[in-house]
Amino acid sequence: MTRDGAGAMSEVPEDLQGGSTEVTKVGGRVLRNRRQGSTNVEWLLTVLERRGFRYSPRFLGLSNDSQQVLEFIEGRAGSYPLPAALRSDEAVISAARALRSLHEVTSDLATEVVEGWMLEAVEPYEVICHGDFAPYNCVFDESRLVGIIDFDTAHPGPRIRDVAAGNAVGFGSLAEQARRARLFCDEYGEVNRTQIIETVCRRLLDLVSYMRSQAAQGDAAFQSHLDDGHDTVYLRDAHYLRTNAAALTRALM
Repeated sequence: MTRDGAGAMSEVPEDLQGGSTEVTKVGGRVLRNRRQGSTNVEWLLTVLERRGFRYSPRFLGLSNDSQQVLEFIEGRAGSYPLPAALRSDEAVISAARALRSLHEVTSDLATEVVEGWMLEAVEPYEVICHGDFAPYNCVFDESRLVGIIDFDTAHPGPRIRDVAAGNAVGFGSLAEQARRARLFCDEYGEVNRTQIIETVCRRLLDLVSYMRSQAAQGDAAFQSHLDDGHDTVYLRDAHYLRTNAAALTRALM
């Protein structure tokens, strides 16, 4: 290891679900394969630690085989179907507070490093977006969010791109979806609610396009997502949101 004397990890490794990259837990640390944008992510995590941001894992350096070594955050990551505790109002509120904190602490970094992220930066560069702020990338202690993980998709952009991902419109009836989205936005703070639904749709379509392009270039992880039908789910979600955009937007106001 290159930092914190982390070279002698003798614990039995445990494979974790890691989205588009392999993730292994060894004791209190997590090893992740590096990929496009990892240098920027490592810089970001280091800055977040230095600034006292309490929700992100510490970047501990690189292993002898050049994997990222990160602090393991204790708790329960969200996985579908979400248990009742992670569908609670407390979970929604704590997620909104954590996202707002991330945006506040990165607002002066948004134009510092624009190139070299896995996902392209999106103007206006207001904050560094997490890029995939969702329950499966959040760690909870009971119903309270205590950590945000998997910053591979981080990139400079407008804060609404993360808010649109985090408002959890996909739960229950249309009325319940709107209520949860409104609760998230109320807790997060100032954001143009008239643009949220369309922003969600654009993000979903962008994600489908990115997944398909990466799979076409031979990325096995993204190809497995396509094989599992993730792109079909995202397209169906976008269609549902656009069909109900007027009602959802009215309820958000």
